[in-house]
Amino acid sequence: MVSETRRRSSFEALSRADLAVLVPELLLCGQLIDRSGMAHLIVAFGREGMTEVAIEEWQASSPWYTRRMQRALNYEGDSVETIFKGLQLDIGAPPQFMDFRFRVDDHDHGEFWLDHCGALMDVEPMGDAFVTAMCHDIEDPTFDATALATNVHAQVRPIHRPPRVPADRHPHCAWTVTIDPSHVPPVVQPHTEAIGRTAAVATELTPIDAGDDGRADYAGPLLSDVRFVDFSRSALARIAEEVCLQHHLLALGFLIGVRKRTDEETARTITRKQLTGIAGLAAERIRDALGLPDDLEGLAAVLSVHPLFAPEQYVDSEIRFDDGRLLITLGRQGRADADGAWPTLIDGDHLEPLQALVRGVNARFTAHVVSEDGDALVVDIRTEDGPTKECSEVAITRFSTGADFAFADRGIPLPLTVV
Repeated sequence: MVSETRRRSSFEALSRADLAVLVPELLLCGQLIDRSGMAHLIVAFGREGMTEVAIEEWQASSPWYTRRMQRALNYEGDSVETIFKGLQLDIGAPPQFMDFRFRVDDHDHGEFWLDHCGALMDVEPMGDAFVTAMCHDIEDPTFDATALATNVHAQVRPIHRPPRVPADRHPHCAWTVTIDPSHVPPVVQPHTEAIGRTAAVATELTPIDAGDDGRADYAGPLLSDVRFVDFSRSALARIAEEVCLQHHLLALGFLIGVRKRTDEETARTITRKQLTGIAGLAAERIRDALGLPDDLEGLAAVLSVHPLFAPEQYVDSEIRFDDGRLLITLGRQGRADADGAWPTLIDGDHLEPLQALVRGVNARFTAHVVSEDGDALVVDIRTEDGPTKECSEVAITRFSTGADFAFADRGIPLPLTVV
């Protein structure tokens, strides 16, 4: 095997076709962060506490990452159309799994509806109280917080929403979006301001090369679907970096919400469980989506694009695959460390998220500490004789219908013009 050193955010090393497959996977995995975290919140704080944390994490993070994606893909504006473009590139609304459909009436008015809501499919079996918590209590303030990133006078209001009456009502929900100067902007909450001060929000990512083949931005009309294969390789690499940063921002918002309700050690334990669940399932889906083998070389490729280790401008780490040995170095000097983000939850005594990740590629893999000091944690990956049982955190996340969700090719999208 040729000696190879990989920086973990090697999106630019992937082909345009592979990036087009990977980006919707990353969006879906971002949505599944909540499937991973919410069960642990229910145990700790009950349904009401879970609802409060969910509101706070999305309020805190979504305005910031929405603006980042607008700037990255050159579709900044203050219209309903701009709001809808943002939803198409938001981990809260992964394509097809959360099947948003749009209608634009004019600059200030539009509607969207969900032909399929994967989150509803996950929560509906839990009963109407949980459905109401998600579709009423959480959605009301968080939809407005997301729209706030585009226009402070935007309001998102339901036409109808679950609990579904009749039980098979379709579409699953429908909403109006109205921009009116008379609308009083929602108060920016302290948790939103706190996320705005993080290193994540200010992190500069890879510039898009306008000379690459394919779309370099999302300027122009709103499309019925975002078809990622139409974007250039450079644009897709940037989108992937931005989506991974969305993961980190959401997790930081989650941690803020949990910290309000418990002591620091418990808050970190709960957030580590959240990370463990999504780390394992994301690794499995990335492996399968990119058609990678379940050997150490395949694991090295998964690690290079996994949201725990990406983007490289935010996470201080190195993946080294050398003569059949895989070493992971998690540095302690990165922007993620300054924020207290996901990577800080992993140390020599707490390898659970990393174990779940490597076993998501192959259940026989195990991470072992090579060294640890104030500068870095170094682990190597060994192959055991037999598979390890899936940990409970990953099993909980697998409860979501998103665990086995398959994306479909919907063909050429249509521009949505004003009706």
